[in-house]
Amino acid sequence: MSRMHYRPNEFADLAGVSVKTLHRWDSSGKLKPLRTVGGHRYYTDEHINQIKGIIKNPRINIIYCRVSSNAQKPELSNQVEAMKQFCTANGITIDKVIKEIGGGLNFKRKKFLTLLSQVMTGQVESIYVAHKDRLCRFAFDLVEQIATINGTKIIVANNDSLSPQQELVEDMMDIIHCFSCRLYGTRNYKKKLKENLDKNLDKPLECKQEIQC
Repeated sequence: MSRMHYRPNEFADLAGVSVKTLHRWDSSGKLKPLRTVGGHRYYTDEHINQIKGIIKNPRINIIYCRVSSNAQKPELSNQVEAMKQFCTANGITIDKVIKEIGGGLNFKRKKFLTLLSQVMTGQVESIYVAHKDRLCRFAFDLVEQIATINGTKIIVANNDSLSPQQELVEDMMDIIHCFSCRLYGTRNYKKKLKENLDKNLDKPLECKQEIQC
């Protein structure tokens, strides 16, 4: 019976992981693909059994807490303690607590991206957050959909005291500031362009004088 061959992107879809994850597993020796004469990677049905063992490693429960600035560190500690109490009261064993400082509008937060990577490689059973905006200010539904596809649940405690309105105001001000800077930059560019044009208006006349001479 011939073995089925899968290209990396096909096998990634089949395994429910990203192609980058396959590359990492290849580099670390966790899951080595076969190669064609030309050096192209491919996978077979035998790899399916191997990956089942990888993905079925114990999945963990994670608390994720975030504040926007260093000035809010005391609030971050309070947030962590409140979430631990929430999980204990609900009989939930937490394996890891992630604390991060960064704006909810920033999707390049290092620990947030690491968490998403763990979700997409099947390592996370559940994520516990005080409020939706602790995970991200916008696009929570998209993040939740990614989690659901990978078998991860996001549980929101909905503790309003852990999601201050002041931070929402600050995030909105950040948006306004961003657009203001862009607008100012455009105006500043136009101003400099006009100044350069004014300075160079006499140059054509100088050229004419040189030609007449």
